[in-house]
Parts: sequence; C-alpha cells; structure tokens
Amino acid sequence: MSDHKKPDQDYETTGHEWDGIREYNKPLPKWWLMVFYATIIWGVGYTIAYPAWPGVKSATAGVLGWSTRADVAAEIEAQETTLAPINDRLASVELTAIAGDPELSNYAINAGGAVFRTFCAQCHGSGAAGAKGYPNLLDDDWLWGGTMEDIHTTISHGIRNEQDDEARYSEMPAFGRDGLLEPEQIDQVVNYVMTLSGETPADAELVQAGAAVFADNCAACHAEDGTGDRSQGAPNLTDAIWLYGGDFGTIRETVVNARFGVMPPMGGARLSEAEIRAVATYVHGLGGGEADAAE
Repeated sequence: MSDHKKPDQDYETTGHEWDGIREYNKPLPKWWLMVFYATIIWGVGYTIAYPAWPGVKSATAGVLGWSTRADVAAEIEAQETTLAPINDRLASVELTAIAGDPELSNYAINAGGAVFRTFCAQCHGSGAAGAKGYPNLLDDDWLWGGTMEDIHTTISHGIRNEQDDEARYSEMPAFGRDGLLEPEQIDQVVNYVMTLSGETPADAELVQAGAAVFADNCAACHAEDGTGDRSQGAPNLTDAIWLYGGDFGTIRETVVNARFGVMPPMGGARLSEAEIRAVATYVHGLGGGEADAAE
C-alpha cells in the first residue's frame, strides 16, 4: 500500500497537504485523454496538409497546396473579369460624358471612392478635407484647375515628382534663403499679402512698401491682384484659403524658404485608366469640381 493512500480512500494522493486537505492523484478521464491525443494527431496532420512551419523566406507550402493569397488573387481576377465591360467603357468615353451616363457615373463615383480611400486618403484625409500642405478637395479652390480634364491630368502625372516627365511643375523662389529679398522687404510683402485676403496685417505701416515689393517680385506668378495663376500652380492669395497657413509667421516662412509640395503620379503601374477616371469623377463630385470649358 502506498504511503500516500489511506485505507478509507479509493485513490492515492499526491502527498501534498494543506490545512488537512489532501490532493487526490486521480487519473484523467479516458474520453478526455482520447480527445487530447486526437487533437495532437489532427495538429500534426494540419501542419503537413497546410502551410504552417515558418522558414527563412516562407512557410512550408503543405501537401494540399492551399494558399490564401491564391484564393484572394482568384477572387480579384474574377471580379475584374466581371467589371471589365464597364471599365472598358469608362476608360474610353469622353471625360465630360461620364456625368451624363447615369450607370457609368454611379459606377465611377463608387469605384472612385474605393480608389480614393486606398491611394489618396493618406494625404488628403478620408473625408478629402486635406491637411497642412495637402489640399482640401471639398472646396472650389484649385491650384491647377478643377475641371474633369484638369483633375485627370493631375492624378495621372502628379506634381513636381521625378517619376513622370509630364508632371505638373512650378517652383517658388526661396526669397529669403537665396538672398533675393532683404529681411525688411520680406516683412513688408508678408504684411501686404495678409491684406489681400482681408486679414489684419502684423504691421500696417509696412503694407504700402510691401505692395511695391509684391509687384516687383510676386505678381509675375500670383498676378497683379494676387488672384494667382493656375497654369503655374500659383495660389490665389485673395481668398483666405491657405495650404500651409495664413498667419504672419507661416506666410513669412513660405516667402523665406518657399514650398515644394510633391504628388506622385498615379498613372502607369499604380492605377489603370479606368481607375484614374473613376477617382477623378469622385473628386470632381465632392463639391468643388468645375465645368469644362466646352460644357
């Protein structure tokens, strides 16, 4: 008889005792052990049949050759095949004709929204309201134009990037950093620029002198009245809509060091022509899109 078993007990104890309470050393139920062993066998079989064991570059493929990536790729291919006819129509129709075709317009807006959330929201925000340095696409203020053709060109080729030779390009001089203007001249023109949009200048006494500095150095791009020039991507300085900020310090920083925002080209390997047209339609319909000259 075991030292851990008493005559009045059916099972041995583990020998542990706490406050007179002894721990039984009972065997596990057979059904539980059978289930446990079955799970071990099933687990081993699973790692043989399906991708499981990690390697240096990839996991074991599994004898069944199953792949979640392959399944997703097959689903995408099937979806693309289904949508091919309407995508072909979207890619070939005149840009200005998309809005007049209810079926095509509805598809473009929905597809364009998906493209926007995937490729554009990182900079312009999920709601397209933009952020500092990233344009708000909900208003009617456009640096390069807000027609369907303008938006399509901007999306296709981007802005000031090195990947596309047809990218929209302009460059503001760094008037302070490159010594084109003296510090006092910069203060003068910044105060003048603030008045163009109805803001209170930091020093009203410098406004008149700033007007002369503006006419000599800034009007060539921003126009004599400060309304800008879309052919150069030169902002309208009279509408109180600022890409980087409209306070004295921010405008002064812009004049001193200039700005050089870059947008990547979305054409080519990134998006198909149908996808570009879809997202152009979506952006055009957000609230700030403009009618083409031919309309």
